This record gives sequence, C-alpha cells and structure tokens, in this order.
Amino acid sequence: MAVKATDIQRTIEAVWRIEQARLIAGLMRLVRDVGLAEELAQEALVMALERWPATGLPERPGAWLMATAKHRAIDLFRSRSLQHRKHAELEREVEILQEMEGMERGEALDDDIGDDLLRLVFTACHPVLPPDARVALTLRLLCGLSTAEIARAFLTAEPTIAQRIVRAKRTLKEAGVPFETPRGWDRTERLQSVLEVVYLVFNEGYAATAGEDWMRPALCEEALRLGRILVGLVPDEAEAHGLLALMEIQASRAKARTGPDGEPILLLEQDRSRWDHLLIRRGLTALERAEALSKRLGTYGLQAAIAACHARARTAAETDWIRIAALYAALAQLAPSPVVELNRAVAVAMAFGPEAGLALVDELAAEPMLEDYHLLPSVRGNLLQQLGRLAEAAAAFEQAAGLARNARERKLLLDRASACGQARDGQA
Repeated sequence: MAVKATDIQRTIEAVWRIEQARLIAGLMRLVRDVGLAEELAQEALVMALERWPATGLPERPGAWLMATAKHRAIDLFRSRSLQHRKHAELEREVEILQEMEGMERGEALDDDIGDDLLRLVFTACHPVLPPDARVALTLRLLCGLSTAEIARAFLTAEPTIAQRIVRAKRTLKEAGVPFETPRGWDRTERLQSVLEVVYLVFNEGYAATAGEDWMRPALCEEALRLGRILVGLVPDEAEAHGLLALMEIQASRAKARTGPDGEPILLLEQDRSRWDHLLIRRGLTALERAEALSKRLGTYGLQAAIAACHARARTAAETDWIRIAALYAALAQLAPSPVVELNRAVAVAMAFGPEAGLALVDELAAEPMLEDYHLLPSVRGNLLQQLGRLAEAAAAFEQAAGLARNARERKLLLDRASACGQARDGQA
C-alpha cells in the first residue's frame, strides 16, 4: 500500500522534532556558530522534504540528516577556503574541514552526542542573553518549535520572536561564547540559568500570564521533555532532579485544573481522581533522587517537596499545611522574595487560620514588587471572605481582576467579587 504524501510529511516533521537538537548540537561542535549550525540543519531538512517522499524514509533518519548537513558544511568551508580569509579564520576552517572529512572516513559522531547536547543547552541558556531571548532560543534549538509556534505560545508577534532569536544568535557569536560545558562554580551558576529557562517555559504553560486560555499544555510538555533530557545529561545535579520533580507533580493536575468550558478550577476544589498518578510517582521518585544527592534541598527541591505534600493528600482536608508552611519558611530563607512570602501567608492561613495569614498579607501591601501582582489582592480577598468581611473581599477581588491579564483568571475573580456582593446583600 502506497504511503500518502501527507503521512510522509507528518513523519518528517516528527523525525525533525526528535532529531533537531542533536543535529544542531553535533554541527555546533564542528562549526562553532549556532546560527550556521541551525542553517545547515535546516538545509538538511529541506532536502529531506524534497527526497524522502520519493525515496521513502531512510533506515536511520537522524544519521541521514547529519550526513547531509555535514556534506553541506564541507562544501561551504571548501568554498570559503578559496576566498581571501584572515589567516586565523582560514586555519580554523581547515581544522574543521579536516575533522569533518575524518568523520567522512567513518569516525563516529554519535560518541559525543550527549556532551554536545549538554553544551548546546548551556549555550542557548547563556546568561549573556536576556531571559526572553534564552527562552525563545531554547524552544527553537532544543524543542524544535518554529518561530510561529513560539509566537503563538507567548502571544507575541512573530516578527518580534524572529528578531529576538536573530539577536540572540548574533550576541552569542559576538560575545565569543565557547561551545563547552562549564566547570566548577561557573557550571553551578550556568546551570541555574538553564533551570530558570526550563521553569519559565513550564510556568507559562501551566498558568498563562495572558490570553484566553488558562493553560497551554504544549509548553508544559516541552518543559517536561527538556527537564527529562537535562537530568539524563547531568544525573548528579540535585536541583535538576528537584525541578523535574516539581514539574512532574504540577503537571499531574493538568486535567483537573480546568472545567468543561476551560474555566479554572483551584487546587482545593479539584477532583483528585483526575490527577495523573503516573506523573505523581515519577515526580516523587525524582524528589527522592534530589534528596539523596544533597543534604539540603535547593529552591526547586523545596518547591517540589511542597507540591509533594499536595500530591500525597488523598483529599484537600488531609493536606499537611503545617509542613507546607515550614517548607515555605525554609524557601524564604534560601531564596527570599515577596512572592514566596505571599505563598507562605496562604500556607499559614490554612494551617493557623485566616487572621494569621491576613496579617502576613497586609505586611506585603507596600511591597513595590507586588504593586501590579494580581495574586496579592486575590489572596487578600480570599482571606477576607473567610473572615466574613464581604464588602472588603469583593473590593479586593475586583482589584485583582483589574490587574489580571489572563481572561479566564479575570472572569474567575469577577465571579468571586460578585458572589461576595450577593452574600453581603443577603446578610443585609
């Protein structure tokens, strides 16, 4: 039975999504230019789209793409060597050409693919780039997302994302960022940048900052894939396991976080039978690994431990809020921030009553970093509602709705303000 062209097209797209990062990583080791490596990979993809519908899928698609890109690179460097070049540039290109031609004689490229992939991760997430550029470049190089897909995911204009990626590649080249795995203290600092990028991607998928949808599952899936790749590349890094644990456990709630029409369902109101228990087990296993690797959990490990408290509770009423409050206190010491303090206030309220939590929330009212943070008045409204101060609660929810950029979340907050107003009128 003949294979339809559309089936071949989908197969090629699937192969590309799987192989792209490894392909660019292998080429990057050779050409030392992330922009050129991606161009060569893209050219190999174009040739696959032209040839595979006629010839069929090769036995080893990834190897075919690599060989094709490598041949194109050899042609390119041979052409360049005939032009007037600076001596240093020519010398480097001759070395590259000899290395690639050595592989042409049968030397394996796959031997270093794990190291190459790790180098590419550290390159795409280099601190020389601003956070939004790191995210865009990571999604492009490591996840294989198109510029249009990244733009849709972050509700950003496609030309803006395209410019962001181009500038990131240029910055890496101009800064002379080496294609290497950092060592020692530099590795620790750089790994934090990598983890930050992965979690930024996950968070945008888990609770979208703007737009009509509260969740964007595709971004969660890409972040999980990156996290799983990362722990395979740095298996002895506790925080990598901590981040993966956090994402696995949070992702386990995805099906229970929205209703039939996409409306948000808050944690304590979720149907826990809809949680994905396979993801919970994977998350708890990753947390155990993080705890085994380090006597003291890092920021992601502590957040994973908090998520584990929720995951282990069969019902909302069984949640160990005292432990969660203690974990937030430890997190506040390790990584102090107003957002952590706000989360601690919620846990304190659940553990010791809404008055205790409200006192902590009110202390944060003058915090400049939370001035436009919609969750501050949202939490305050919730605590005021529990205390029966319904007029104040309604005003707080309305304030939160005015600050919220996500349409689903805004509607939820306005509904809660309305409910408080109706309850207050009923008491009158």
